[in-house]
Amino acid sequence: MADTMQVELVSPEKKLASLEAEAVVLPGSDGDFTAMAGHVPVVTSLRPGIVHVRNGSTETEYLIAGGFAEVSGAGISILAEFASLRSEAKAEMFEASLAAAEASLEGLDKEALAEANRRVGSIKSMMAELS
Repeated sequence: MADTMQVELVSPEKKLASLEAEAVVLPGSDGDFTAMAGHVPVVTSLRPGIVHVRNGSTETEYLIAGGFAEVSGAGISILAEFASLRSEAKAEMFEASLAAAEASLEGLDKEALAEANRRVGSIKSMMAELS
């Protein structure tokens, strides 16, 4: 049996997962990467996407809206802005958030506009993952 590591996934709303895994594929800000037991310690930002948690023949997928991950040889802590089991997430869940985010773009100063555009892009990325 392959070595495993502890995976913790939390969002502001709840702790979504605490489980053992052989491999975890993360949507890093510089591209997807796989972490396994014994991985070199790293802290990275995450972009919106899918986290794949594999243990044996079982794979669980989580949709995240970005966040941060701390990887060590013994485990991974994922702090997500939003997280949901992919099987439970539907694009319709994000339609109201997208409409509100797009409506908020009107009349913003340059700095606020950049953050609002980032939020719109994040929501669209999550919706695209579900299509």
